[in-house]
Amino acid sequence: MTLRFASLALMLLAACVAEPAFRGPPVPEPADDSCEARPHAGLIGGPAAALEKVLILGRVRVIRPNTPVTMDFVPERINFDLDGADVIRRIWCG
Repeated sequence: MTLRFASLALMLLAACVAEPAFRGPPVPEPADDSCEARPHAGLIGGPAAALEKVLILGRVRVIRPNTPVTMDFVPERINFDLDGADVIRRIWCG
């Protein structure tokens, strides 16, 4: 009985761990790069503050953990996914 309780407790704790929001490759494949994200691949792994030094003309969205985002797809929009430490983890179009 104790083993079952411990197993159940571990499963419940595992369910509380947030899944990372970053899915897919760190930058779009060339055929999918409608927002010209690939030239900014050097920013991945760097601080979000680096975005202030880069001139990006057009639509830009910075997404931090637990930030609500719209589900609309805008091919020209470049998205920067940040982790909890404000580090750029992924750049994608949409």
